[in-house]
Amino acid sequence: MSRHVLVRVALTVVLLAALLPILYLVSLSVRPPDDVLNSSLWPREWTTANFTSVFHTIELGTMLQNSWISAVGAALLAVAIATPAAYFTARRVAGERLLTALLAAYCAPPIVAIIPLFFLLRSLGLTNNVVGLILVNGIASVPVAAWLLDGFVRRIPVEIDEAAVIDGLSVGAAFRRAVLPLLWPGIVAALLVVFFLSYNDFLFAVYLAVTKESQTLTVGLSLFQGDRNVQFGQQAAAGLLGILPVYALALAAQRYLVGGLATGATK
Repeated sequence: MSRHVLVRVALTVVLLAALLPILYLVSLSVRPPDDVLNSSLWPREWTTANFTSVFHTIELGTMLQNSWISAVGAALLAVAIATPAAYFTARRVAGERLLTALLAAYCAPPIVAIIPLFFLLRSLGLTNNVVGLILVNGIASVPVAAWLLDGFVRRIPVEIDEAAVIDGLSVGAAFRRAVLPLLWPGIVAALLVVFFLSYNDFLFAVYLAVTKESQTLTVGLSLFQGDRNVQFGQQAAAGLLGILPVYALALAAQRYLVGGLATGATK
């Protein structure tokens, strides 16, 4: 057996292993309550009632909306801060220290910041508010976005900046007009990564947004575990409705995501 065939077989096994949880989630979502405890992967009975009844069990529509708004807002905020920060870390002598400090802060457990963040947001009137989640997730994701964009900036020749300054532009104008247009693949990749991180966030959402009007999908999925009779079929249906649009986005932007990550992470 050739090496090429072995690689294909290995990739197929990895793909099946990665898709197996999703397939089982689909299987649970189309089962009636009496068939949920069936341990087989294939359901014995079929139903689509879970996809409609879940909207009555939890405020799924509102939760999905809150998840998307907070994730998109956090991605835009994080990249807006991280883009000039990455330009500084890549072009200035002391930039490495700033990048190291940002990454060190990101390594700290986020749970230690929950109480200060709660009181800070409460003083601003942003608890139980999607805007509060945007601020927290956006600022918390700045180190990741800056790290990705730093590597991307380093691949842009510094002579481009110097030529723009020689032509009479200020440093800021040179960044906006000469460097920023070349950063768009990295910016798209950073937006996607921060979006996925914020969309999957549970810790900040469960502590800082507890009302039905402000809860996100991750919090909504956890609510099913509080009942004595857990509606696994509805929980699976809610999970599918939450991840399918994100999967579609990842597939549609696959070229930008993979290309941006590969380029931005290479220094």
